[in-house]
Amino acid sequence: MPNQRFPKVEVIDMAPHEMRFVLSDTDTSMANSLRRIMIAEVPTLAIDLVEFNENSTVLNDEYIAHRLGLVPLRYQAADSLKGGDCHGAFLPHRECVCYERCPRCSVEFELDVNYDKENAKRPEGERDMPITVTSRDLKSNNECVQPAHFLSEEEADEAQDEGISIVKMGPGQCLKLKAVAYMGIAKEHAKWSPVAVATYRFWPEITINEEQCATLTLEQKHELVDCCPDRILELDEVTGKIVEAENAWELATFTEDLKMTQNAMKKRPEDDDFAKCVQSTDRFIFSVESTGSMDADEILMSSLRVMKERLNYLAQEVENLRDL
Repeated sequence: MPNQRFPKVEVIDMAPHEMRFVLSDTDTSMANSLRRIMIAEVPTLAIDLVEFNENSTVLNDEYIAHRLGLVPLRYQAADSLKGGDCHGAFLPHRECVCYERCPRCSVEFELDVNYDKENAKRPEGERDMPITVTSRDLKSNNECVQPAHFLSEEEADEAQDEGISIVKMGPGQCLKLKAVAYMGIAKEHAKWSPVAVATYRFWPEITINEEQCATLTLEQKHELVDCCPDRILELDEVTGKIVEAENAWELATFTEDLKMTQNAMKKRPEDDDFAKCVQSTDRFIFSVESTGSMDADEILMSSLRVMKERLNYLAQEVENLRDL
């Protein structure tokens, strides 16, 4: 990078569970670092220890423990709850000074479902049907930490179950366990990853050579516009000129169709292209989708904080080497 740059973030659209933003004035090394941090280094809570008291369901203990580990846990800060009694920010288990576990580094959940007891509470016409044990059956000892049952209200309305399915139960079966959640990162295990999707693509730089396009007939202009499967070009009905489509940045897929079509239209091979679509080297479109454990904007802010900590640590190490 020859000159000093000051990266910028511009939000395109944002919802609690997903967002799109543009990262500019930087290069691919920074963009990929941010993507990898969002995937693997943003700390979240996840169930890491399960103690079974009784399990007579069709799934064995290890299978259920694995499913519980993948249930996203959402932490809501104490100041956002009225009269809440929360334990503040959680510490990674390895950094806590407690002997085994404490409220500062862990959250405990209990699950106790008995088919016969639950079946007796059902209306007469729904009895003797299988029961689905879901994430709503997990009872937390910390009101600030609860399972993220659904990403949005729309998903909750469309779902047939009351939460994330864990196991189905039949007559005479029961499940009783205690689960402990710790703070961790996805470098250790994927269950701690806060994102379902974290990708970026290059911003398209579209250049139209109006002087060259003026040599084309109306039929050729239509052919040039129609040859792009992503529809990044349009024909202005008033002026008859080829222009960039309004949402071309979102549609561009950098196919070879445009290049092949205009090569066939050129009078000489060495003539300039009528239009070009190339990948920007300093502008990137990010798409981030949360698993439900954190909002999408929180994931972005947390990843930027982690990146800042990493760079500060690197700078300190360089200073220490200079002092040797």
